[in-house]
Amino acid sequence: MRYTTLGKIPQKRHTIFKSEEGNFYYEQLFGTEGFHGISSLLYHIHRPTQIKSIGTPKDVTPKIAVDRNITPRMFKGVQVTPENDYLESRKVLLLNNDLKMGLAKPKKSTEYFYKNAECDELLFVHEGKGTLKTFVGNLDFENGDYLIIPRGTIYQVELETTENVFFFLEAHSPIYTPKRYRNEFGQLLEHSPFCERDIIAPTFVEPKDEKGEFLIKVKKENLIWDFIYATHPFDVVGWDGYFYPYKFNIKNFEPITGRVHLPPPIHQNFEAHNFVICSFVARMYDYHPQAIPAPYNHSNIDSDEVLFYTEGDFMSRNHIDLMDFTLHPGGIVHGPHPGAMERSIGKKFTEEYAVMVDPFRPLKITEEAMKVEDKSYATSWLDTEENYLHDRSQE
Repeated sequence: MRYTTLGKIPQKRHTIFKSEEGNFYYEQLFGTEGFHGISSLLYHIHRPTQIKSIGTPKDVTPKIAVDRNITPRMFKGVQVTPENDYLESRKVLLLNNDLKMGLAKPKKSTEYFYKNAECDELLFVHEGKGTLKTFVGNLDFENGDYLIIPRGTIYQVELETTENVFFFLEAHSPIYTPKRYRNEFGQLLEHSPFCERDIIAPTFVEPKDEKGEFLIKVKKENLIWDFIYATHPFDVVGWDGYFYPYKFNIKNFEPITGRVHLPPPIHQNFEAHNFVICSFVARMYDYHPQAIPAPYNHSNIDSDEVLFYTEGDFMSRNHIDLMDFTLHPGGIVHGPHPGAMERSIGKKFTEEYAVMVDPFRPLKITEEAMKVEDKSYATSWLDTEENYLHDRSQE
């Protein structure tokens, strides 16, 4: 993240700041990890603490179907049911103590406000268009955008489309860009696969000076509480700092390539405690004259591997559709499907796009995921006639 400022702020922090009419503005420190992590200072027209009432919470704890998994699995995202409401549409498919992830297919914009009080959120826009409206400004989004939403951000999702698909992830730790791509001052290095110009901060929106009853749904510990506040939460006249939502489009990730096949860390886009997020993008294949572009068989003993397929054709897999999730549990060997290695030889380029999440602790599988599982996936590496015929159809 880089220092950003929008709107009006005082010359010195923690000092008197008034409107032209002589009314006080109210400062708010917005940050995580106590007073140690990155933060921003926000300036409100009204005190942001005016709670009118708190409703009965709704329990949204995911129901676990498989607590200990060692089976390779595929989940058909196209079969996940759309919902009108944004929060109700979020179906958690996989989780552990560090993260939750799944698919959301909301049809309508949110009229309420929402705040995740304990998790950073990542929304990857597989399909749809709209605006992420927040108390520090707006971010327009479209296909391929990652929206990184720090915990505590109050936001709404305004949709321009009725067909919308988000891959979402909730992290119990902050989501950052990889440390190995930043110098000691936080600047992205020259060999990083993206730079600060690719990271888009919110645009400033005039503050809302409104009183009344404003519903903010607050999520914490798998409960969603209805808070009614006396003033509009988007009353920020200005802010500055390092802590704010931003967007990054997957097609701005510049792939790292080599003469022979390079391992998945070259695709890393984000990191958090106990997991990483990678972007597989259109790229030139390996260019050694005898290179095999398909990934080699591997068993990542210490992490599970989840791939969400969003665009293009995936040369290492058979029977893959867009919106599919694949789960390869740690310790179990996986690699190209039958014929995929041979098929890749001599190919020069790929147009595939996918999001990969590698958790360093095993994932649990929810009942929502089991509703859309393709149970044939675990045996799809066998040299069967069906797989052979599918292989021939790809040539």
